[in-house]
Amino acid sequence: MIFLEWNISVIQMDIIFGDPEKNFLVAEKRIKEACDGKETDVVILPELWTTGYDLPHLAEIADNNAERAVRFFQQIAKKYQVHIIGGSVANKKDGGIFNTLLVINKEGELIHTYDKLHLFKLMDEHLYLKSGTSTGLFKLEDETLAGMICYDIRFPEWVRAHTSQGAKVLFVSAEWPLVRLAHWRALLIARAIENQCYVVACNRSGSDPANVFAGHSMIIDPWGEIIGEAGEKSELLERTIDLAKVSEVRSMIPIFSDRKPEYY
Repeated sequence: MIFLEWNISVIQMDIIFGDPEKNFLVAEKRIKEACDGKETDVVILPELWTTGYDLPHLAEIADNNAERAVRFFQQIAKKYQVHIIGGSVANKKDGGIFNTLLVINKEGELIHTYDKLHLFKLMDEHLYLKSGTSTGLFKLEDETLAGMICYDIRFPEWVRAHTSQGAKVLFVSAEWPLVRLAHWRALLIARAIENQCYVVACNRSGSDPANVFAGHSMIIDPWGEIIGEAGEKSELLERTIDLAKVSEVRSMIPIFSDRKPEYY
């Protein structure tokens, strides 16, 4: 059996409402804690970590073309030789403001961006953000992976569109409220089981003027077993995943070859 083990650090952090300056400082400190003196391969941050859900002020505080966040992650990636799933940032570009997930490899290269496809109307995203049209698929270390943002996990057909193309890990960045914690846990476990993939999900902790957030970032294996789960407060969730297990599980129960997509 070929072993491809990755040390994952999930940065569950509180987000200071509408204050990118302070959030960059917090993120830098937390990434240092995750990487300094450790053999960390991948770090992941939560959704909209630079601004939180201060949606009415995004026109003033959003990152122009995500340039500041990209530069920030590029420097850190090269310093610690770590791949970064840079959560998502409010990204002001042609056509409006998008909720954009960033992927930077350990050489400091921006290798993928994904604009959130499914906007969550209960939190007024559709009033301030534009829906993306791109795929969440990307490659690290020659492995096919996928990134999703929060509400995306309620759409199993969107996740399957990525795992049917070989994605072995689903990275999820979120700001998921505590009131729907049961849904968060159930949906993540279901996505892991039905797609026979790892799920690495980073949620935020803390609160904003309108919401209390659930925390409970999770790392789930391709059998649906929870191999790590944070509490409700800020926390580093650190675990090792073995990507060879994905192939093993998929060979035991061959759901991808047994699918009948012509009927659905």
